[in-house]
Amino acid sequence: MFVDRNPADSSGNETRPNIAAIGGLATEDGTRGLFAAHVGTWMDGRLRTLAALADTDVNLEFFGLGGERNAGNAVLGYTVTARGGVAGASYRIGRSPVFVGLRYALAQTDVDFDGIASGLPGVEPDAVDLRLAALTPSITLDTRNNFFTPTRGWYLDLSMPIFREALGGDRDFEKIALTAMHYRPLGEKLFLSVRGTARSSSDGTPFYLRPFVMLRGVQALRYQGEQAAEAELELRWQLHPRLSLVGFGGAGVTRSDIGTADRHDTVATGGAGFRYLLARKYGLHMGLDVAVGPDEPILYVVFGSAWLRT
Repeated sequence: MFVDRNPADSSGNETRPNIAAIGGLATEDGTRGLFAAHVGTWMDGRLRTLAALADTDVNLEFFGLGGERNAGNAVLGYTVTARGGVAGASYRIGRSPVFVGLRYALAQTDVDFDGIASGLPGVEPDAVDLRLAALTPSITLDTRNNFFTPTRGWYLDLSMPIFREALGGDRDFEKIALTAMHYRPLGEKLFLSVRGTARSSSDGTPFYLRPFVMLRGVQALRYQGEQAAEAELELRWQLHPRLSLVGFGGAGVTRSDIGTADRHDTVATGGAGFRYLLARKYGLHMGLDVAVGPDEPILYVVFGSAWLRT
């Protein structure tokens, strides 16, 4: 990763830096991937751009939607092979902190099941080989005082990916997400952060793209539904100029009415960790978190913030 710090804009506000990254990933369960991305800031901070490419084979598990579990609580393993990219831009409205944006994403996906998926609520037989194409309009309010590790300000984002055959895909469906984050200092060394997110999906959404609870302490895609929401709070104590401790907790819920009556799942998590001021020039902190949820503890490597947003 290469970070190119931008100077302050004409109003004296710090602008988001330019970031270029290339890398790969590999996990014990066989997941593999390569990616490249660029996040840019132009025109005195008024224009923000994003471009990314990825080639991945991701091994996942499907637990059902909104409380609907496989027979005998069995877990259905599957692999998603996805190759594609995304490109987009957002533009600031006047001198306000509000940005309007548009992104286009195109990906070829293929699903390989480890077991029998036929008849499982929420899994469509024709979702195994899809080309997905979407336009995502968005509106974002961003008053954070730092891109990597904010200590003050708001981040509000409303986005709606619209998947259409007319855009180059194989299926029509929509998703929508609303995210709100607030950062505020409680003193010279104590900082509070709060996040809330709600997501919804329409009929026709592939099961692996259904909303899920995104909390530290919960396995990714463990709690899925047609709708999902969560809230999380974090408190960070800067006990040393370069070292800080964090504590956090949250709760989430999913809902689905596919198959039978209305169903839902709820989950609560919590944990603690530490941060090290890796780059004073950028206000960039990095560290480790250990989170506990309904299953075994999970270790996270945190770069900048657990809720990093572009």
